[in-house]
Amino acid sequence: MHLKEIQERIRLFNEERGWQKFPASQVFAHLIEELGEISRHITVEEGYKLVGLGHDAPARNDLPREFAQVFSLFVQLANHYDVDLESNVLRELDTMENRFPAKEWSKRMKER
Repeated sequence: MHLKEIQERIRLFNEERGWQKFPASQVFAHLIEELGEISRHITVEEGYKLVGLGHDAPARNDLPREFAQVFSLFVQLANHYDVDLESNVLRELDTMENRFPAKEWSKRMKER
């Protein structure tokens, strides 16, 4: 399935429920909340937050679902603003390929 098709499926899903009527600010706030759930996984995994010392472990199997929720909300915002994600992501990748040459960056990252 192409990104354009996923974007359309999410648009239809939201319209069937009337969710396209939510203001962008509320969808954005929800997106940030879900990003916070991903952050929780990362901070526990990297040891910044210690399980058993004031923090509970997030359910490991929830992480893919959190990414899917973030993606869905992000697409909902793109739909709100009539942004064609597929064509814009491809255009941005072209720009980035020219701006950040793979050969030079690969060499630089091996030096780290």
